Amino acid sequence: MDRTMNAGPDLTTLAGAVGDATRIRMLELLMEGRALVAKELAFGTGVSPATATAHLQRLEQARLVRSTKQGRNKVFRLATPTVARMVEALMTVAVRGPRASATPEPLRAARYCYDHLAGRLGMGITDALLRAGHLSLRRRAFALTPSSEAWFQDFGIDLTPVREQRRHFAHRCLDWSERRDHLAGALGAALASRVLSLGWVERQPDSRGLIVTSGGQRGLKRHFGVT
Repeated sequence: MDRTMNAGPDLTTLAGAVGDATRIRMLELLMEGRALVAKELAFGTGVSPATATAHLQRLEQARLVRSTKQGRNKVFRLATPTVARMVEALMTVAVRGPRASATPEPLRAARYCYDHLAGRLGMGITDALLRAGHLSLRRRAFALTPSSEAWFQDFGIDLTPVREQRRHFAHRCLDWSERRDHLAGALGAALASRVLSLGWVERQPDSRGLIVTSGGQRGLKRHFGVT
């Protein structure tokens, strides 16, 4: 049989890149959505800077992370939102049965999933937008409705530049702790950015977890009915 007939995505190389405890932990750390230097990733994974650099080179070769110069430092971030979705999907598979209840409560309550909101906070906002008719469900994505434009504009989000981004607009992302889809994509990122700029949430140090502020509690209840 012609081996070229079975040619397809190189899953073996991908599996080799993520199939290491240090490298998968690095990808988890980068799921915060922020760019990190090698020393930060070394500290977060408990390895030496030299070892961290070798792991990052492997991840970069597999096109899972990308690096850019920031002053004197080289910073690393996930290569694409698709990589973030892959990591989130792996978490969904990994957290099953008794393991699900072992997920730290702060992460279950509110966290970043790369650049959009997840956990009960992200699900609560997504559910509220669906109930209010500002979003509708499609097979693989959410879609805007006739009321959407005005609502997002009133909330401080201009949809024109959001639509112009070269990425999925309103992707459905499976939440690994809630086991349902929350709003992701360019629209999900814009919504998360707006909530952060309003001071409704604050980042927890060295974590994807978010703290909802007292002002955020009032704003989320008023706009989304989320408590």
